[in-house]
Amino acid sequence: MSDCLFCKIIAGEIPSRKVYEDDLCYAFHDIDPQAPTHFLVIPKEHIQSVSQVDENNQAVVGHIFTVIARLAGEMGMESYRVVSNIGDQAGQSVHHLHFHVLSGRDMTWPPG
Repeated sequence: MSDCLFCKIIAGEIPSRKVYEDDLCYAFHDIDPQAPTHFLVIPKEHIQSVSQVDENNQAVVGHIFTVIARLAGEMGMESYRVVSNIGDQAGQSVHHLHFHVLSGRDMTWPPG
């Protein structure tokens, strides 16, 4: 999608601080971190949000969670939160599926 911020990051048109990359996904540090460790993991395929996950693209979501677990272990994270906002009211500001991974501070509940 030509006007998608995250598609432009994946394409290298917009710089990012890469954490990880493979054929299916890309991980990078959030530009406005909400915790000492805060990065995003996104599929390289443009999927609008969790609401658009289906039998045709579900494998990439499973792969992303495997990557999140591996990165968390490599970074020594004992506790962390994974967040995906779906839709404007939930706070989704970029309409490309992404998972925030946050760690390094106490997380409150309920969020928001």
